[in-house]
Parts: sequence; structure tokens; C-alpha cells
Amino acid sequence: MDVGAPAYGADDTGLICGYLFREGEAASPIDAERGAGWARAGADGPDGAAFVWLHFNLSHNAAERWLVERGGLPDAFFETLKDDTRSTRIERADDALIAVINDVHFDFSFEPSDLSTLWVSVDHRLMVTARRQPLRSVDKLREAVRGGAAFRSTVELLEHLMRDQADVLVEIVRNVTARIDRIEDQLLAGTLDTKRAKLGALRRLLVRLQRLLAPEPASLFRLLQHPPAWMAERDAQELRQATEEFSVVLRDMSALQERIKLLQEEVAGQVNEQNNRSLFVLTIVTVLALPINMVAGLLGMNVGGIPLADHAHGFWVIVGLVAALTGVLGWFAFRKSRDD
Repeated sequence: MDVGAPAYGADDTGLICGYLFREGEAASPIDAERGAGWARAGADGPDGAAFVWLHFNLSHNAAERWLVERGGLPDAFFETLKDDTRSTRIERADDALIAVINDVHFDFSFEPSDLSTLWVSVDHRLMVTARRQPLRSVDKLREAVRGGAAFRSTVELLEHLMRDQADVLVEIVRNVTARIDRIEDQLLAGTLDTKRAKLGALRRLLVRLQRLLAPEPASLFRLLQHPPAWMAERDAQELRQATEEFSVVLRDMSALQERIKLLQEEVAGQVNEQNNRSLFVLTIVTVLALPINMVAGLLGMNVGGIPLADHAHGFWVIVGLVAALTGVLGWFAFRKSRDD
């Protein structure tokens, strides 16, 4: 069977890329029709040890239709496409593996909305991945394949994809850590101008990443306890190690969330302190203005008997009295402030 080079991202099936893998060799490009035919040929095909990876863009109208009609995938894969549950997991469906992998967009800008899903179907001859948005981890896998990386099985290809996703998470954690370090330095230097909303956005991002990207331990445990017959023990062990890398990254995310929470509390404390200082200044001004307002109100009444009305120095007497009262109140207020 000939292997033809596909027109990447431009064919009628919605195929982004397709590769044929032979043992010990670099991958060869292949189109969707030839790839599906090669996989269906099985051990009786031209190369029983070969396998195929097909990567589809579900935003293409024909992609899902082609997968239903020609892909030969299990029904569980299409049920997962329509499932609203997007948590990362790997499950066994008859003799195949169905995986849901959440990842960040290729142009990720630290927004919670920049997360999307990759659906994967794996058997011993064919691995199909499908997504609606360009994702970083699958793009890293494509770069590795184009760079000449050799894979011995479809499970190793899946394991490499999960490790690429873990690398993307590590990069995100490093970038967030650098941002938090800068905020902490500004806080210690007294030049912090970061709003709590920015810290809240980072915290929401980490929470959503942790919720969506953490593999479901129950599904993985069931898979590793009862793997398909075609999965080698080495592949199962490496798949287990790949998921353990996620656990390390997720622990780092939890630590970052705690740091952000402490920073939010510190920023809130500073805001409260500034508000209290402003209220204190406003209170002092009100107290200091109280004597002159009271005296002016009393002397401004148009009634008889106003004291010092006919005194030659009545004005200055009143001014002195008001100044003295204001001084006493100011001394008392500032003394109490120093004591506090």
C-alpha cells in the first residue's frame, strides 16, 4: 500500500496530520484514507508491526462524519465527544483505550478560557486524536514526530503526548511562579500596585487547570489493573510513570494556590489599612472643624443676648476660644493615634 503525503490541514476529511510508524524508523506522512486502510489491514497488512496516528480538526464539518463512517472507532469515543464531563481520564472500551486530555491553547495567555479538550482513541494499530482548538501538547508531539522520533507502539505515542502535556503544565507553573515572585518582591519593597483581581484571575486559572488536568485516579487504576491484551507491560509501566509526573506538577499548583491566597490576604490587609488611615484623617478633620462650626452656628443666630456682641475685642476672643478648643481636640486625637 502506498503512503501518500497529505495536504496538512487542507484535505476534505479534516485531517491535520497523519503518520505511519514502522519499528525503528522515522514516521512517514499518510493521508486519512490510506491510514485507516492500513490500520484495518491488521497483522495481515503489508507490515504487521506498523501503526498509524491520525490527528483531526473537529471544527472541520467533515471530520466527525468521516470518523463515524470510515474511522472504525468504538462507539465510546463518539459518546465521549458529546459528553459534557471534560475531566482528564483514560478508560478502556472493549479492546481500545479512550482518553480525554485537557490542554491549553497554542496562543495561551493565562486566561481560564484558553483551555480546550483533546479526544483520543487508541488500539494496537491506530491512534486517533481530535480537537477543536490548536493545543500545545499535541503540537509538541507533532514536532517530535517530524523531528524523526521513533515510537514502538500506540501506547508509547499516548504516553509521549501525556508527558508533553506535563511539560506544558511545568512551563505554566514556572511562569506563574515568576509572576508571584515579582509580586512578593514588590510587596516586601512597599511598591505593590497589583490589584486583587489579578491575583484572583491567576488563582482561578490554577484551580481550573488542577480540576481539569488532574487524571481521574479511579479510571487509571482500573485500566492498569486490567489492560488490553495487546498492551505490553513496559507500556503500562511508562503510562503509570507519566501520570505520576502529573501528580508532582499538581502538587506545585496547590502550593502556588496557597501562595496566591496569602498574597491576596496581605493585599487585602494593606487596602484595609489604607482605608482605616483615610477614615482616621477624615475623622480628625471633622473633629477639628467641630468647634468652629458650633461657635459659628451659635453666633449666627439672629437673637438677642449674643455674648461679646458689643465688646471691642469680641471677635478675637471668640477666635482665641475656638483655636484653643481646636488645639485641645487635636492634641487628644493625635495622642490617641500615637498610643494605638
